[in-house]
Amino acid sequence: MKLSEIQGTYDAIFSLGNLCLVSIQLEKHNLRPYAGPLDWMSSHNLSNVNRLLAKRFAGFMDRDHLVVDKKLSDALYLVLETEYNIGSNHDFFTHANTPDNLAAYPSVKAKYDRRVERFLNKCATSRKTLFIRTEGTLEQAEELKNILSGLVAHEFNILLVNHTDTVQGMVETECPVDRVCSLLMPEAGYWSGNDPLWADLLSKIHLDES
Repeated sequence: MKLSEIQGTYDAIFSLGNLCLVSIQLEKHNLRPYAGPLDWMSSHNLSNVNRLLAKRFAGFMDRDHLVVDKKLSDALYLVLETEYNIGSNHDFFTHANTPDNLAAYPSVKAKYDRRVERFLNKCATSRKTLFIRTEGTLEQAEELKNILSGLVAHEFNILLVNHTDTVQGMVETECPVDRVCSLLMPEAGYWSGNDPLWADLLSKIHLDES
């Protein structure tokens, strides 16, 4: 799918990871009116996200799936969701939780339940939905497309952005998979250096919830 074909207006746009980058860029460009389930999590392997979607989030963030991995900072723990190998980076603060007692769990679980419910509702009702993912292979993207075909009721597209040190700017790559557009961006500019590239990319994508 060509980049020119993915441009246009959507009535729902979601990040599918792999880190917070997509959510940050969507928010900068007023394309993120609400949070998705994976916005602030780490999901390094797209195959795990595919499995999560295929199971419609069954068991996601259940208490017995959670293990404290380490301190990310003085303020936050990294908590792993072991069923799907996804990391919670921004939910469990050190002042209110310990490795043996995630006291904030009930409120965190309720938050994710709301986000999952909204996500599934949008998949069922939105006329046209865009899913954006950083990092993944074309094989994984094709699997994602096939899973979303059974989850999303109406039209959808997938934008896959990989980062590499072999390009100087945004490069569109050949993608034979229907509904998937594949781009490359410079690895060195991952968090902020590629802001102009994201601005150009997202300037041609619009959100209309009416």
